[in-house]
Amino acid sequence: MDAIQIVSGTAVPLRRSDVDTDQIIPSDWLKRVERTGFDKGLFSEWRDARDFVLNDERYSEAVVLVAGPNFGTGSSREHAVWAIQQYGFGAVVSPQFADIFRNTCTKNGLVPVQVSDEIGAALLDAVEANPDLVITVDVATLTLEAPEANISCSFPLESSTQERFLEGLDDIDISLRHTAEIDDYEANRPGWLPTSA
Repeated sequence: MDAIQIVSGTAVPLRRSDVDTDQIIPSDWLKRVERTGFDKGLFSEWRDARDFVLNDERYSEAVVLVAGPNFGTGSSREHAVWAIQQYGFGAVVSPQFADIFRNTCTKNGLVPVQVSDEIGAALLDAVEANPDLVITVDVATLTLEAPEANISCSFPLESSTQERFLEGLDDIDISLRHTAEIDDYEANRPGWLPTSA
């Protein structure tokens, strides 16, 4: 996982609530055997509608996805996070995330920025009014800012998750921090316990 301190750029206003993972990446896309190409499946059923926001060229360079409340409900498919990342988003902003989706984001390097209902609504309004609005998510200070819209707030992130982002640590990297303890355990493990050999 790459280290992430700041995600800054324009945003896509996804004015929908209760967006589930089947809408984020429809199940047809789960048949792929490689971990690439999911960007084409992101909201693919909605993208058939010409007026869907991802079809609007004004938002084509966006790096932040601003969504309504209760984002990422449904199944725990990791593909939903991969699709969002591969499309080019580094952060998702919502007043509420499904717990499993939020956890999957943190383990894959997609920053989940939970804001109040008021900030969420203000951001959607501001991005719709100005597609060039720059939003900056700072993982080091746990702040979101959109100065042109006079929006500034903090967001919650556990210190261990914040460290994961700032240092670019995945689960294996975290385990490897305990190599000495693991080696010591293996060296002193009782002989009567089963082995992998």
